[in-house]
Amino acid sequence: CAAEVPPIDDTVNRLQRIYEQTRDFQANFIQETTVKSIRRTDTEEGIVYFKNPKQMFWDYKKPKTKKLIVNAQKSWLYLPQDKAVYTQESDKIFKSEALIKFLSGLGKLRNDFTIKYDPSGAVDQNGNYLLLLYPREKGASYQYLQMTIAKNDFHILRVSFDDVMGNSTILKFSGVKMNTGLSSKLFQFQPPSGASIFKMP
Repeated sequence: CAAEVPPIDDTVNRLQRIYEQTRDFQANFIQETTVKSIRRTDTEEGIVYFKNPKQMFWDYKKPKTKKLIVNAQKSWLYLPQDKAVYTQESDKIFKSEALIKFLSGLGKLRNDFTIKYDPSGAVDQNGNYLLLLYPREKGASYQYLQMTIAKNDFHILRVSFDDVMGNSTILKFSGVKMNTGLSSKLFQFQPPSGASIFKMP
């Protein structure tokens, strides 16, 4: 029943507190990307690792292996099948990639977003909280993020958003582990010999 839903401020405060105390976390993820123009949905799976501040590693396992590694200075996208590595300055990625900015700034949600419960329902059938996050910055590439938060431990179970072209991205997380002491070495990358390296603008 609706009476059990705490005020949105309480929920946001709790979320913020938990992620301010999160030094690192890892989770299994399933990413579904739907391209509206061709009505195609691609599903990818892997493990994601985060470490504060601004370090992340998306290790895609299926259907193809690929690695996206981001630290405070630089980012690398490695596509083993193509023997290709794409590098970019990290601040470009943090500016352009909604999800990366969001996840790297989890401890500062209020600064970046106006947050409300989903008007169509504040909880899902399992009692987890459903939130809408509206970006404060003008010109964001999406209108809002939808987020599902576990009611007990406040782990993020699902994040989704549509971009201006109507394409949608859904990320589902499971098996979340927090503060296990991930090494910073995870977030460094040495392109393998024989790989072509492309610098992105």
